[in-house]
Amino acid sequence: MKLPRLDSPETYTGLYVFDFGDQVALGYTAEEIAVLLETEKYADGKVYRIHRAMPDGTMELQGISREKFQCEEGLFFCRAGIDEARTDFEQLSRLAGDVPPPCRVKAQLAEVKGDPVTCLTAIIYPAEFTNDISDWFHRIGFEGGDRVEGGMSQVTDYYAANPAVIDRRQWWPKASNSRSAEEVLATTHLAVQRRLA
Repeated sequence: MKLPRLDSPETYTGLYVFDFGDQVALGYTAEEIAVLLETEKYADGKVYRIHRAMPDGTMELQGISREKFQCEEGLFFCRAGIDEARTDFEQLSRLAGDVPPPCRVKAQLAEVKGDPVTCLTAIIYPAEFTNDISDWFHRIGFEGGDRVEGGMSQVTDYYAANPAVIDRRQWWPKASNSRSAEEVLATTHLAVQRRLA
């Protein structure tokens, strides 16, 4: 795969490369990649996240499965009692208000039946934002839960358990850098999707 030359390659870290088969384009956001994968024409494209880019143009790429763009992932901060879980939920809500997450996040304070009953704060988000959510938690310094579980299968298990949702919130990123679907589809011929300095 031959990538185009960039003036400041390191500024592209965290963005995506899309291999169309006959050409490659870089500089996509996760939302823009989802647009491409949802079209029949580009459904078989290969996706790579720019994990690290060096000033000399060398790039470390991480292959991303298309399923990652069609699934939800979650983190579940479990507590023994509802009061502790509510404290986690409220603290995380305050932090999300101060530093918005990198993507849309559903948050729920819930009880899951079982022996014993599990009280938890659940956050569920598009799976393609796993790394971004991890970075966000590091920035805001949230350390809730006596036990923390996460992943795609945990989201499936959570929904299957039919949790009793006590409170719910939805958080949005401050602003999206993504272009409209129309613009993304109209510019697939460009090797560099956005110019960064």
